[in-house]
Amino acid sequence: MPSPSIDQAQSLLRSVFGFDTFRPGQEEVVRAALGGEDVLAVMPTGSGKSLCFQLPALVGPGLTVVVSPLIALMLDQTSQLREYGVEAVSLNSSLTAAEQFKAVHGVQEGTVKLLYVAPERLMREDTRNLLRGAGVRCMVVDEAHCVSQWGHDFRPEYLGLAEAAEAMGDVQILAFTATADAPTRRDIVERLFTRTPRIFVRGFDRPNIRLAMSPKINAKRQILEFVARHDGASGIIYCSSRKGTEELARALRDAGVKALAYHAGMEQRERQANQTAFQQDDGVVMVATIAFGMGIDKPDVRFVGHANLPKNIEGYYQEIGRAGRDGLPAATLTLYGMDDIRLRRMQIEEGEASEDQKRVEIQRLNALLSLCETPRCRRQTLLAYFDEQSEPCGNCDLCETGCEVFDGLLDAQKAMSAMVRTGERFGTEYLVNVLTGKQTEAILRLGHHELPTYGVGNGRSTNEWRSIFRQIFALGLISLDIVNHGRWVMTESGWKVLRGEQGVELRKDVLEARQSGKGKRKATKEKKAAGESSASPMLAALKELRRELALQHNVPAYVIFADKTLLEMDAYSPSSFSDLERIHGVGKVKLEKYGQRFLDVIAEYMGRS
Repeated sequence: MPSPSIDQAQSLLRSVFGFDTFRPGQEEVVRAALGGEDVLAVMPTGSGKSLCFQLPALVGPGLTVVVSPLIALMLDQTSQLREYGVEAVSLNSSLTAAEQFKAVHGVQEGTVKLLYVAPERLMREDTRNLLRGAGVRCMVVDEAHCVSQWGHDFRPEYLGLAEAAEAMGDVQILAFTATADAPTRRDIVERLFTRTPRIFVRGFDRPNIRLAMSPKINAKRQILEFVARHDGASGIIYCSSRKGTEELARALRDAGVKALAYHAGMEQRERQANQTAFQQDDGVVMVATIAFGMGIDKPDVRFVGHANLPKNIEGYYQEIGRAGRDGLPAATLTLYGMDDIRLRRMQIEEGEASEDQKRVEIQRLNALLSLCETPRCRRQTLLAYFDEQSEPCGNCDLCETGCEVFDGLLDAQKAMSAMVRTGERFGTEYLVNVLTGKQTEAILRLGHHELPTYGVGNGRSTNEWRSIFRQIFALGLISLDIVNHGRWVMTESGWKVLRGEQGVELRKDVLEARQSGKGKRKATKEKKAAGESSASPMLAALKELRRELALQHNVPAYVIFADKTLLEMDAYSPSSFSDLERIHGVGKVKLEKYGQRFLDVIAEYMGRS
């Protein structure tokens, strides 16, 4: 039997999925997979990783087993594939007995091309017995960074996957992830593969996503303003606590936003209902902890906000990557403050990880802090962390508004002098009170109002001094002692600055909140960047039809057609099946199932009826 060819894959790309060409990076991975090679592919979110294993599964013989970490992701992917006319099933605890029987029967009969399972399910003896005689050709590992102890989301249940692959008969292994630095990639190869895989590292850049970060002044107000700039769009706002999630969701609803909460403390039924609403409806804002997101493949998320600092730079990259997966413009905003930094460091220090892992996590957090306070293009700084070079992007807050630095030596020396003269025993707020000359009970009791440093910083506001402490911390001049109530202590570099042996440049623009006029200009630019415009009546009608069909078929709206597809329909107004078939994302099965309904809506608005 001849080997499946890239031409066959290209044909199915058009006829099944409705795409004319591969996205950058897809074709080389598909070729390697069709050639029978083991593969480790690091590709950014939204680059079309799923097609890199779905196409080979459809072209080649046998069964492809896809290991996925979350039930929600399995259900989402199998729903999408069935809408394309592909026989795909999952085995998971959410299925009824009848659904389980149907899935198992399909695997046994050889009618199923793709089977989605959780890693824990693959360890079960009954699952292994089923797959031994099922003609498994390939095992796909999604979110492969979970295999590695150096991955930012290590999961012990992934450690048995190499053994599971061997039990299925030494099958081909394809592993995919969006976030894996060099140590993580080496660890994945060692733990997962018995043969040397082809490694593909596609660039980490997501140029359609606007990057923005801001010191936390009033988080609730800042998030409300950010969401208001994307009125009617779907988005995600991340919070670090369950309480904060509930409170912010309530505040958004009070402001007229269709906002829902999601966190691990909610009852499963309510959590699932909110997730379903987010996936199926347009314009829902999900306010969530990081319990939400990894299994969500919603392509039309137009914005992602962080009300609190993420855990680390990989987590930040993965979370903002849930925006704009359809390739259309999207926006982000990350707020950060000293309490966030203290919380994240405490979580690392008090965690159960090994000392080596803690050291790595501290480095990742420090990299994120550097991104927050960077004086240059944010995208350059972010990509540099992943060993990727780029020119200034023009699509981040620093590129758009500029970043003015100043000689911060004297300010840094004042801050550190206050630390040293008070015995390196205090945190930010106390030191700011000393610098600005506040007469608090504690300052008077301890006699710190008599220090030479007392009041030397009264020319700056408390917010400015908070920012200076953040910046000199990000520069490594001072260190945070988490165990002793978050006190600041000096570092070797800090002593050099204090003695005048080393200079310091600080950012001026993060010291204070921007003036309202600038904020308005920024909001206008961001709204344009997020790809939002006044929707045409026909586009609104197409979205309403999509919503009705999604409810009828009990699938997310984007499973019917993605936003990009509807935007092309609105722009080109197809009047026939042949016209409609040329629209992005309209494959043969969807054309037959839904084509006439959408053509009728277009005809009504174009006066062709």
